[in-house]
Amino acid sequence: MLFEFSPSKLAGKYILDATFRAYETWSFSCEPKWVDLERTDNISEGTRWPGPAQLDQMGDRHVSAGRGGNCTPDQPDAWVEFNDNPEESDENLASTVRKFADGKIHRLTFMLRAKDEGDPSAWKRFDDNAELKVNYAYKPGVPTDVGVIPGDGSTAYCKTSSSDPLIVTRIDPMVQARVQTQVEHSAGDEEGSLQAEYIVERGDDAAWHQVWSDYRPNSGWDPDGTLERMRTTNRADGGLYRLKARTQSHWSYGGKSGDLFSSYSKWCYFKIDSTAPKAPVITTGSPYTACTTNLCEGKGGPGVPGSFTFKPNAADKDIAGYRWRLLTTSAKETKTVSGSSVTVPNVTPSLSGTQVLSVEAKDVRSRWGTPAEFTFKVAPASGPSGTWHFDDGAPDSGVTVAKDTAAEGTRHDATLHTAGAGWSTLARRGDADYSLWMDSTVPENQKAYAATATPAVNTKDSFTVSAWAYLTDASQNRVVLAAPGTDASAFTLYYSAAYKKWVFNRTAADVTEGQTYLRSLSDTGAPPVKVWTHLAGVFDTQGDTDKTNDTIQLFVNGRPQGKPVVLTSLSTAYTPWVSSGGMQFGRSLVGGSYGENFRGRLDEVSVWQRALTADEVTEQAQLSENGVPLHELVAHWDAAASTGTELKELTSYPAGPMKLSASGAVLDADNDALVLNGTAGYASATGPVTDESGSFTATARVRLDSVKLAAKPVGYQAQVAGQQASGGESSWALWVVKPADDLYQWKFTRTALGTDGKVTQSAEVPGGDIAEVDTWVQVTGVFDAQEAWEWTDPDDGSSETKYGRLHLYVGEFDQPAEGDSGFTAPQQGVGAITAGRGSTGHYLPGSLEEVRVWTGAMSADQISSQVLGTNML
Repeated sequence: MLFEFSPSKLAGKYILDATFRAYETWSFSCEPKWVDLERTDNISEGTRWPGPAQLDQMGDRHVSAGRGGNCTPDQPDAWVEFNDNPEESDENLASTVRKFADGKIHRLTFMLRAKDEGDPSAWKRFDDNAELKVNYAYKPGVPTDVGVIPGDGSTAYCKTSSSDPLIVTRIDPMVQARVQTQVEHSAGDEEGSLQAEYIVERGDDAAWHQVWSDYRPNSGWDPDGTLERMRTTNRADGGLYRLKARTQSHWSYGGKSGDLFSSYSKWCYFKIDSTAPKAPVITTGSPYTACTTNLCEGKGGPGVPGSFTFKPNAADKDIAGYRWRLLTTSAKETKTVSGSSVTVPNVTPSLSGTQVLSVEAKDVRSRWGTPAEFTFKVAPASGPSGTWHFDDGAPDSGVTVAKDTAAEGTRHDATLHTAGAGWSTLARRGDADYSLWMDSTVPENQKAYAATATPAVNTKDSFTVSAWAYLTDASQNRVVLAAPGTDASAFTLYYSAAYKKWVFNRTAADVTEGQTYLRSLSDTGAPPVKVWTHLAGVFDTQGDTDKTNDTIQLFVNGRPQGKPVVLTSLSTAYTPWVSSGGMQFGRSLVGGSYGENFRGRLDEVSVWQRALTADEVTEQAQLSENGVPLHELVAHWDAAASTGTELKELTSYPAGPMKLSASGAVLDADNDALVLNGTAGYASATGPVTDESGSFTATARVRLDSVKLAAKPVGYQAQVAGQQASGGESSWALWVVKPADDLYQWKFTRTALGTDGKVTQSAEVPGGDIAEVDTWVQVTGVFDAQEAWEWTDPDDGSSETKYGRLHLYVGEFDQPAEGDSGFTAPQQGVGAITAGRGSTGHYLPGSLEEVRVWTGAMSADQISSQVLGTNML
């Protein structure tokens, strides 16, 4: 009998002990017989006895039950339990379940069988309600909110460069860390028995050396999410220090106890200077007000400037200036102002919600001091004035109206025109979603478009437009959105065949001839076709009627393209004229005639009657619903569905099957796997399948061949799956590497190349644990193009917020990322997407069950439920 278990309830738990229980309901004989518990290879709906290959014995029991009164004494139905016997070295149930919980084993399948299947008297029956009971401790996660409170305030800071340390004016600064478990199973529940451990080192008097350590709470344990704070002992005035912290998880079981430790947080650098300027005084003008314990009222909005006044602390008499920034912005955005008491009228938040204004004073000796904080709340911005999800009808439904579902202003439904406009099941929000289809192969139907009856946005005032575009033909100009007048379009968001770039433009006037086009172009050319790309265009009048400061800017996948373009710098003839026609989806008005029709699909279109900030555009490119990111499966190669010399592709997207190499790659129908020999075998299809300047997720289910890997030299790297780039590199790839004999490690990488084919940027996330061999493992790489991270300039220590980060999941576990996981280049792969080898060699010795790729970055919960999710016990 076979049983398969899900890892979801074991995630983030360190297994101390495990017991497998099965309910025996019948035995052939009253005499006890040996029954074995074996770990086996994977099973499927088509599995038949004697079942898959047996991998390892978990234990055995000498029992008989379920014969009732046929035996003396009675043998009623009974639970049979398997638990490691320390006297039998071949029983390793607990260690196997521990590997399963750690994500080293993708699926855990057990078989109950008679030790001697040829002996009929040993046959038994068991119910299908088997249980796997575990005793566990919560694995600790790296603490969050680690930092130093520099004075008597309440906000902690973490400066990651020794050349730009936090200035602390107390010799006994407060340090803090929020203890975490590795996985939060139930939001709000108290989980774990945790402590925060702090380490402080000094580096100005000698090489870095530890000078203080402590932990909180100083007795007992706290649950995850507890913010632990404590003051250090007195430190040397003028000393340069750095702080790190880790979470300790305590367990006690079976008369034994122990502790587990997370990795340390990054270093936070600070310098003690008790004579430096103290925290200045911050007061507010309009429109924002300070948050108090009982009231935090939202005012203003994103992009709405506020007025704040900075004054010296009462203890300071020689203040010459200040530097300030909102803590939701990059350190690069820090601004300075001179004067002892100054008013800054243009503190402009880019996002709604609670904001913290941090201000430091500088004295006449040019010493910066301890920051002060002013907390205020920014009211939510007005939402879109038009939103079209294009989920109104299924293909061939006959529906010809796309509803405007926005909540602001007047509704502007869009009507689909010509037989070439319809609905598609390929849509950006995933299963059960639809998009606007305009991709007919019939020439007379390639003039398809949709349009509102009246203007959806006032093009004389500030506005923003955004859309997801799936372009299938780049041979001509292809318009996504346009706002027509009488003879021209006030704005157009489109692909330019001449520039081979995405473009957002305005025209100087509504004229038939002699038109002047004012463009904001994408930074890179030749965008990929047949992939989903997020586009946005922002027109900003700066809140006044002075046309000389009007700007436009294009965003691609949330990234600003160049600097905002000042329109009058391109043409003095420019006037912000008003579009009088309905908004066009898929065509534009040029010289009095409509054309430049789009080929492909459009989805999730929105317009705002205001200029969105760059941060707000980034949020739009994330495409989330109720805080959950949305994604679309764009490729799925599955060995179980394949025969012959191709790995079948199961989606409706045009990725096509992967062709198997002429040698070294064989489909194993018995095990539903593609077997690769590690020297010549691979499979490949035409790529790319996703816009890699945006977010994506790629996963593979792989089993490493221990014998063939052992024969490879130390340093060998085998590519599990990846997208080729130029110069023999891979734009992205999942790898297994061999850093030492009998030691293997998973890795997810991204690589950017210049026009000369040389590497310009690279990033990677290595697996935190040793990769298991001879068992199935799910390895997933996520590139989140909108995830922020702080980059520190190695030359001057300054920091800057950048976007784009890699994650590697082994099973459902997000591997700890080091400092090399940030990736900012708008890199796009070209050529083949492959399984089992890189662009040049790097053959994989092992087997693959599947490779899948999604547009969009999956969260840990989504990987657990959608990548790993199966109906198991």
